[in-house]
Amino acid sequence: MQPSEYEFIGQLLKKRSGLVLAPGKEYLLESRLTPIVRERGLASLEALIAELRKLGSEPLQADVTEAMTTNESFFLRDNTPFELFREVMVPGLTEARRIQRKMRIWCAACSTGQEPYSLAMCLKEMSDKVLNWSIDIIGTDLSGEVLEKAKAGMYSQFEVQRGMPVTLLVKYFQQHGEMWQVDAALRAMVQYRSLNLLEEFAHLGTFDIVYCRNVLIYFDTETKGDVLRRIAARLAPDGYLVLGAAETVIGITDMFAPVPGAKGLYRRADAAAQPAAPSAQVLPLTSIQRAG
Repeated sequence: MQPSEYEFIGQLLKKRSGLVLAPGKEYLLESRLTPIVRERGLASLEALIAELRKLGSEPLQADVTEAMTTNESFFLRDNTPFELFREVMVPGLTEARRIQRKMRIWCAACSTGQEPYSLAMCLKEMSDKVLNWSIDIIGTDLSGEVLEKAKAGMYSQFEVQRGMPVTLLVKYFQQHGEMWQVDAALRAMVQYRSLNLLEEFAHLGTFDIVYCRNVLIYFDTETKGDVLRRIAARLAPDGYLVLGAAETVIGITDMFAPVPGAKGLYRRADAAAQPAAPSAQVLPLTSIQRAG
């Protein structure tokens, strides 16, 4: 592959998805794009790039962008964000919203749905705290393919075994041969929509909690700042933002401030005038297994 071809792919990916293709990732292009080369009946990766340069290649550009976007996800991933959800965010918001009894949650770049379904399970296990509440969970992603899987809620044995206690599997999934499907009642708690984080998302409305984990690491600093600025505009003044363990707002934006003692949890910087958040002390994940 010529340097100019690699640069072209890099520019295409950054423009369409914000993904920054680091130098020396030719092997990644080959592994991710070879299936498209075969599907299109092309002779090589270079031939695919030639097709991408042609007018009217928008559908192919979309396929290539989806193929290069990382869609790694699993249930209750990293534990802490879900412990904080149960022990900090929900208690704080149910107290603050005790009159309205409404809460909206956004899972940005939700991939195949494990994160929003994990939050739905947490809420089911906390049903006594949110009884008769109106709670919306919105999952968005750039990839239409992963959203279709998320909507179906169908997962392999390997996928459901990654990080999820067997008690929750038996309680909230139904087995279909070698596959497991999220219970219909749980699926009904989540709405999925197609969304590119590089584009405007004001139409989604305002949220009390935003999960945007393991996404910003693929963006350059300018893009990170822009996405965070627009998330801040869609987050309630006393709401919460959850980032991945390797992500931070420090040095990128001053619109968010870390919640002390709660790794990966942030509030709008202007929330300093709001009532203090509950203690960030969390309980072991096994406590989620209690009867709801």
